[in-house]
Amino acid sequence: MTLIPTGLIALALGGYFTWQQMREVEEQLLHRGLMTIEYLQRPAAEALLEGDIDRFGRLLNTGLNHTDVRSLSLHDADMRPLQHRGPLMYPAGDPLTGIDITAGTGLQIQRSKQSSRFLMPLLAGPELTNRQAHPEIAADSLLGWLEVELSHGNMLLRRYQSLLATLVTIILGLALTGLVVTVMGRRITDPMARINAAIRQISQGHFDIRLGEQGSRELDDLALGVSTMAQTMQSAQGELQQNIDQATEDLRQTLETIEIQNIELDLARKTAQEASRIKSEFLANMSHELRTPLNGILGFSSLLQRTEMSGRQQEYLSTIEKSADNLLAIINEILDFSKIEAGKLILENLSFNLRDLIDDTLTMLAPSAHDKGLELVSIIYRDTPLGLSGDPMRLKQILANLISNAIKFTHEGSVSVRVMAEHQDADQVLLRISVNDTGIGLSPTQQKSLFKAFSQADNSISRQTGGTGLGLVISKRLVEQMHGEIGLRSQPGEGSEFWLTLRLTRSAHGEDELPEKPLLGMRAALVEPQLLSRQMLLHSLEDLGLSVRVFDNPQELHEALTSRTNRDDSLQLALVSVRHTTTAPGDTLEMARQWAEFSICKSIVLTDTTEHYPLLDQLPRSMCQTVSKPVCTRKLYRAVMHLLGDDPMTTVPLPRQRPHALRVLCVDDNLANLKLLEAFLADLGVETLSATSGEEALELLTEQMVDLIFMDVQMPGMDGRQTTSELRVREDIAGFDPVPIVALTAHALNSERRQLLQCGMNDYLSKPITTEQLRHSLNKWTGMAPTAQLPAPAFPPTDVAGIDETTTAAEPQQQLLAAIDPEEGLRLAAGKADLADDLLQMLLQGLPEDHQAIRQALDQEQQDALLDRVHKLHGASRYCGVPELRECCQEAETLLKKGQDSRSAIIALLAAIDRLLETSAD
Repeated sequence: MTLIPTGLIALALGGYFTWQQMREVEEQLLHRGLMTIEYLQRPAAEALLEGDIDRFGRLLNTGLNHTDVRSLSLHDADMRPLQHRGPLMYPAGDPLTGIDITAGTGLQIQRSKQSSRFLMPLLAGPELTNRQAHPEIAADSLLGWLEVELSHGNMLLRRYQSLLATLVTIILGLALTGLVVTVMGRRITDPMARINAAIRQISQGHFDIRLGEQGSRELDDLALGVSTMAQTMQSAQGELQQNIDQATEDLRQTLETIEIQNIELDLARKTAQEASRIKSEFLANMSHELRTPLNGILGFSSLLQRTEMSGRQQEYLSTIEKSADNLLAIINEILDFSKIEAGKLILENLSFNLRDLIDDTLTMLAPSAHDKGLELVSIIYRDTPLGLSGDPMRLKQILANLISNAIKFTHEGSVSVRVMAEHQDADQVLLRISVNDTGIGLSPTQQKSLFKAFSQADNSISRQTGGTGLGLVISKRLVEQMHGEIGLRSQPGEGSEFWLTLRLTRSAHGEDELPEKPLLGMRAALVEPQLLSRQMLLHSLEDLGLSVRVFDNPQELHEALTSRTNRDDSLQLALVSVRHTTTAPGDTLEMARQWAEFSICKSIVLTDTTEHYPLLDQLPRSMCQTVSKPVCTRKLYRAVMHLLGDDPMTTVPLPRQRPHALRVLCVDDNLANLKLLEAFLADLGVETLSATSGEEALELLTEQMVDLIFMDVQMPGMDGRQTTSELRVREDIAGFDPVPIVALTAHALNSERRQLLQCGMNDYLSKPITTEQLRHSLNKWTGMAPTAQLPAPAFPPTDVAGIDETTTAAEPQQQLLAAIDPEEGLRLAAGKADLADDLLQMLLQGLPEDHQAIRQALDQEQQDALLDRVHKLHGASRYCGVPELRECCQEAETLLKKGQDSRSAIIALLAAIDRLLETSAD
């Protein structure tokens, strides 16, 4: 490779010099031809002038002796040959042009491959010696032509010789160069190879390599550098090894220290977790223990309201109830917060109707909004799916917190709930729910601390609103547990918007069953001064198929209905709000009475929940219906269809006919439970049928029609699930509408509740059952309120099932519970002393048999029989004032259902039975 550049340079130079030498040979040939023809030019011209051609022939013979001259010819002026010497000339080649030697001479040169021909004109010039002797010939006239042909043989030979000499010189030069390069290269490559080998050994860790002299100063310097590097690396390796040993020792000591710290941190973490668990369980247990006496206070306050009292006593009692309600709400929030902190809050996955859920929430909070004169309304966009699957109770709790906060901090204006679908597909929908108010608003500083526990927007001593500050924290935790987001936008003095997004699964079971546009073609009038409520009513009426005409005030509507000149006879229904600035409520109701009395137009009167007018009771139901705000879709549909079409709640297309009074079937194998249900339902004016087994219930249903069924879950023979499944099959075969079935259970885990709904049941209630629970369930599933309107309790029923999983850790508290609590028994019997005594005696009569059956099942390890007997006893204890027995049953049933070791809990239950029997005997 080293010789390639040298060879290329030699070839280039050799070629250049060879080319130069060839040019010189060619130029020499041309000059030789020019000299030859110039030598013969004058003699030839004189010979032609004198006409002595033969004498010139001898001169031509002499010219053949010149170098490279091959042939000579003399021609006359017409190119006729006069003399010729040598062989015939080769055919003429291409003429040469642009040659300096021919300039001004008239010489023509033609070159072929074999020779070059020189043609020179012969002129009668003055330089000729005998020119004066021939005056008849004009000066410089053409006398003839002289042609000389030079052979290329010598020129080609010289070319080849030059080329060969060049090649030989190049080859010899390259050979000599290669020899020199090889010798000099060996002097470099051999030392470099030794240096490379040394470096390779150094790279392998052999730092003891040293190099000697290499024969040249540069290589000696390089070898010295490599040796120095090896020595330095050897020293560095020793130091590095020492550092590694020291670092290893330090690391070992550090790891030992970290391990000790990790053990200490793990112990501290376990201690903190245990403390957090104890705190959460303490909060849950204390909340539960506080609820029990508090429910007694509220219950007896409710019973006391039914007695005659003076105005001052009624005021004092109302204050007690409000204070107890506030305390109960605080305890419920603390209980929810403790369950979330303890990680024991489990979300349900049930089908529900979104619009019904929002309507129920607004209806529950409407009185507090109407007391402040606020507009409360919900707007659900039409493309929002209504049938969804999730945890409706927790979603309702979130909305109730947000809406109640909006009402609390809004003094005038409106509170609205908007629901839209941001994105949806065939299986899921991304909901955006926003609660907007026109209240006081929040500053950026207040917004930052709003979602912190025990924190409120106004924490000053003079703040006007109460509460624990846990509502928004609980809502935020619930939304996050549902994999959603929650946030707010607010400006001081401009109101607030709290929003949340949830991704829920579509469900066909929760879809709306209301018909589409059943009143298409009919016309209605609307008088609603509140903008958002008017917008919501317009959408709802248009969904019913009604064409709506909006009036500004009731007088304008009355004029349109009664005027002789501008009467609008096309209006078949009028929706009128009694809240109007220009018309008194009494005047509005009087107009509605006139429309009904003279059959002018049917009407629906819209009132606030806090308003009651005696004139409303005098309006005929066939011509006028009353709907409380916020107007729920189902209430509006029922009222409109009652006036203009078939009442969907009183007529069905199938053969079943609802009796005039509500008829309910109660199914329970426990006679005490049946007796209590019959008493509660009798107070509500409901006709009751009873069955002690699933078989008996099915037989009753073949003979009589009922509006609702309360079904116990665990019964001998056919249990509640099997009975429900069989009833659904019979209804499907007969083509009957399914009868709503509400499960009654003393203790149900979350998974069991889902199974109850999946087997065909519509709802479930946790024992003990209260009158208010029964009233709400009757209204929810029959659409009709009970005929007997008892005063509703001022407190929500104790949801024992909602705290099962938290209170199971309260075993140490069982010893503090009384065997018999007469006040609790009286409260559970709705204040009926004789009923409470009957329920307790029925429980005591069956305790010996229960004790024997539980002991036998425990000894024989019959888990199913043990669970059935404990569950039955648990259900009976829910309606009696036996707190110790109820707690023991709940603990034992929880462990049995979870498949955990329950022997100690069963023994504690047997001991509780013995103590109860001993206490009752005393």
